[in-house]
Amino acid sequence: MGRYGVPPGHVVDILIGRLLPGHHVADQTQQNVVLLVRLPRVLLAILVGGGLAITGAALQATFRNPLVSPEIIGVSSGASFGGALALLLGLGWAALVTGAFLFGLGALCILFLLTLGRGGAPMLMVVLGGVVTGSFFSALVALVTYLADPYTTLPAIVFWLLGSLSAASYTQVLVAVGPIMAGAVVLVLLRWRVNVLSLGDDDAKALGVHPARLRWAVLVASALVVAGAVAVSGVVTWVGLVIPHLARMWVGPDHRTLLPVSFLLGGAYVVLIDTLARSMTASEIPLGVLTAMIGAPVFFALLRRNRDRIWDGA
Repeated sequence: MGRYGVPPGHVVDILIGRLLPGHHVADQTQQNVVLLVRLPRVLLAILVGGGLAITGAALQATFRNPLVSPEIIGVSSGASFGGALALLLGLGWAALVTGAFLFGLGALCILFLLTLGRGGAPMLMVVLGGVVTGSFFSALVALVTYLADPYTTLPAIVFWLLGSLSAASYTQVLVAVGPIMAGAVVLVLLRWRVNVLSLGDDDAKALGVHPARLRWAVLVASALVVAGAVAVSGVVTWVGLVIPHLARMWVGPDHRTLLPVSFLLGGAYVVLIDTLARSMTASEIPLGVLTAMIGAPVFFALLRRNRDRIWDGA
């Protein structure tokens, strides 16, 4: 789907033609649109949306708080600063991705240092450390936008910070698939331990799970996913907050099912929103704008209608 119309039958022929070289395909323009423009964009949307959604579900269980999202650990702000700094310095796309990823992981390291202490960090300290880290990097992002040239660099920085998949390519897909899938696989492998962790630290210890170690394992895996997503798409908000609640209402609170379903539902959601972003107007709407405009009222409606069962599955 898109502003350049390609019939569904031609799309199927084009995809089959890639698998069967002798198969007849549509004209070259349609083939380029489907294979070089839309297919990598759809794959990237699935990775970004699925990654943000699965981290949101895992973090909400880890902190036992239904209002937690991936932004709470400060990684999104750190990655935003890395990408904005690369744009300010004019270092190119490779430096943008590398900077966003490295500063995203750097934000996690700062969070670890802020909460470092004997006996492990309680959840409140981790949340407060994430807020402090995120605020610090948000201030640096504001400084970068202030220093940017208002006629050349500033529009590029602002558009990237609003979130977009307009520059999607197979190279970006390869860049994103490593950290996002690595973190997502770790979260899925820890899914039954996340169930135990959501019961509380005392119950987790009684069942043989070390809460502090498990919590940091979830945080590191989430940081990998978020840093990889922000590096290729900018800041896409509300996905990690809204989608886990939709998935929880659908399949219940068991994270053995909830985490994989959140990934698939988040990927489908961002594909849908990105399709709207590039199809509604002649000039593409930033992805982060639409996810916030749609996610905020949907989340409010969910809370109003399901405030007694949206978290406990009762």
